[in-house]
Amino acid sequence: MSARPLIGVSTSEVRRATDARPAPQSDPRRCELAVGFSYLEAVEQAGGIPVVLPPLAADATDALLDRVDALCLSGGPDITPSSYGADPHEQLGPTEPQLDRFELHLARRARLRGLPLLGICRGLQILNVSRGGTLVQHLPDRDGVRLEHRQGVPGDVPTHRVRIERASRLERVVGGTGLDVNSFHHQAVDRLGAGLRAVAWSADGVVEGVEVPSGEFVVGVQWHAECLVERPEHHALFAALVDAAGARRAAPPPERRAA
Repeated sequence: MSARPLIGVSTSEVRRATDARPAPQSDPRRCELAVGFSYLEAVEQAGGIPVVLPPLAADATDALLDRVDALCLSGGPDITPSSYGADPHEQLGPTEPQLDRFELHLARRARLRGLPLLGICRGLQILNVSRGGTLVQHLPDRDGVRLEHRQGVPGDVPTHRVRIERASRLERVVGGTGLDVNSFHHQAVDRLGAGLRAVAWSADGVVEGVEVPSGEFVVGVQWHAECLVERPEHHALFAALVDAAGARRAAPPPERRAA
């Protein structure tokens, strides 16, 4: 039996030492990274082995990418606006500039290698910004946005529908041109990054899915599919990522593109 592909899972969620409430038997308070088990479980259920990626220095990124077969860029906080040439909006949430730099570099190096990639929520936004795209910093300020894009109910409850472009890669993966999704964001894609195509939208026109139309598997979704994997159409996103990773692992080593 061939080895199960390794899927690198990024995380930009930070737990500050001052916010921690350790049990009496646990370690002392300190700043920590956190990633939801739901990402790891979704990858494992799809047949991959998840590997949580630490934020390394830029010169160590290639050594890390040598050891994984695909990337899942997870959700998390707002991205530092200077990353895409913007000033901060007054409703901007807390940002983690060091983690932003790592994930943006990770996405750019993954692109040069043709590494399969699935971006979830913030992960879609990192994918877009890594390719020169920009973001809407606060959706309630955008004309025409009428849906509640940050729901107040649990993540396993879909709250709105998205329309998916017919004959897109995303449509082939999820098996339809419409999908019920959850929603936990106040930012979204504005200008698309190089090589990306918008392929899914909410009823009020917010971009909900992007992809690279041909070649390597590169897909980003604005919803938290990892919370909905009990539904086959959302599990299919992780299965497609793992399948692409397995095919890449079985193929001869690809030539790296010039930086």
